[in-house]
Amino acid sequence: MFRFTTGEKADLHGAILEAFGVAGEHLETALGIDDVRARLRAVGWLDALEEKELYDTLMQLVDWRLVDRVHNHAENYRTAEEYERRNLQFSLTRLGEAALAGVRHAMEVLASTGALQTAVLEAITDRLDELLLLSHEPASADRRIYTTLRELEGHLEALVENTKAFHAELQRLLRTEGADLEVFREVKSATVAYLQEFLVDLDRRGQAVTAAVVRVEKQGVFLLRQRALRGAELPPVAGEDPAPAWLEGRRARWAGLRAWFLPEDGARPRIEQLHDIARRAIISLLQVLERINESRRRSSSAVQDLRELARWFAAAPSEEDLHRLWSAAFGLGPARHAHLAHPDPELIPPALSWSQAPPVEVSTLLRTSGRTERFTRTAKVRDVAAVKAARAERARAERAELALAWRELATDGPVRLSSFGDLDPMVFERLLDLLGRALFATPDATGHRRATTADGRVEIILAAPDDDGTTELRTAKGALTGPDYLVHITAVDGSGVFRVARPSPGEGAAG
Repeated sequence: MFRFTTGEKADLHGAILEAFGVAGEHLETALGIDDVRARLRAVGWLDALEEKELYDTLMQLVDWRLVDRVHNHAENYRTAEEYERRNLQFSLTRLGEAALAGVRHAMEVLASTGALQTAVLEAITDRLDELLLLSHEPASADRRIYTTLRELEGHLEALVENTKAFHAELQRLLRTEGADLEVFREVKSATVAYLQEFLVDLDRRGQAVTAAVVRVEKQGVFLLRQRALRGAELPPVAGEDPAPAWLEGRRARWAGLRAWFLPEDGARPRIEQLHDIARRAIISLLQVLERINESRRRSSSAVQDLRELARWFAAAPSEEDLHRLWSAAFGLGPARHAHLAHPDPELIPPALSWSQAPPVEVSTLLRTSGRTERFTRTAKVRDVAAVKAARAERARAERAELALAWRELATDGPVRLSSFGDLDPMVFERLLDLLGRALFATPDATGHRRATTADGRVEIILAAPDDDGTTELRTAKGALTGPDYLVHITAVDGSGVFRVARPSPGEGAAG
């Protein structure tokens, strides 16, 4: 299929196939000799080309089954020469289309570097939420379900391909030693900053995708695929029904989505593996940067010093000079006492010669072992069992307080903020955190705002009140006045562990 990419005329073969590809984009399926020549100039082939050479090249592509030769019997010809020039037309075969697509894809891969984009995770979450809303729509929404499902698959494919390309590029960066250390250092520093920014909100966005997958699967993925199949309006294919293969492709794509965020076999999600890979890459890049900075700080090394000394030995004029050089380089005595000082250094003038200054007492241990004092056995390690137990007890108490706070805030349905009344300060802080996350989120098609806690376990759905009513939430530390929003606070997994009874909106208003 790809033999046209080798040989002396590989460039011409590729230009001709590219010319057919560009013509296909303009819905021109068949080209004559003159049309091929014009399209060659459009794709950048400017070399002189004889008509016989162009014809022979086209026939070579026909022999390779990349181009098909057809006769144009619908045209009226006035002369035999016109018949010879315009009777034959050429078009790409299925094999030729596949070969051209393969070459284009290869060039795109060579030109791309990949990227880690958390925006793709947000786009996946939005498409999943949109599928959930469309599942409640009538049959007229089947086409929108189809387009939304294909957009979801496109975002997932972009996430996978960009992640693979970026990881491969990252590994090459870790193995490469650039010639220009300054540029090399800047690239590695920029990559570290890029990875750190990517990791900032990766956990929360990954958990948001996982929660959206759970919501869609509760509604029914099989039914969504069936509706998407009706919206796809597949053309008939001779010999077999295209629907089973199409549905199998959608099922495989959904299995790939689960493998990234919610594996069925309980394995670790790939998004978490990506998190670990990015952290390890940051550490490796920082280590490389440290080595680069260290090499820049050191103007010379022991190897360079020894080589320079060897050149000095080789250039010594006499044997006496060799002995003098040896004594200067390797005959030095140890200077472990150089850091010692007199008991009162201020009594010794700085200009006094060392030969006239009083001697400094040097410890015998320093002469024999290099240490100025004797070290004894270290003390026993303190028993920290009581400290660990106290910390564990404090952690259990904090978890119990957190669970109590969520039970106080959990609702059976939408309720007004005014129904909460007086709140404990800790419960009030949790409610404020949820309200802040919800107000920061973008409203969906229904006008509701959805948000989850940092661990993804608790979800809030916030809606603006129908009236202009306000409420005052009171705590021991003060009161907060604001709009009387409708809120619905539940556990994301639907286990109901936080659920308690709450008054309905009507009862809250009556109270």
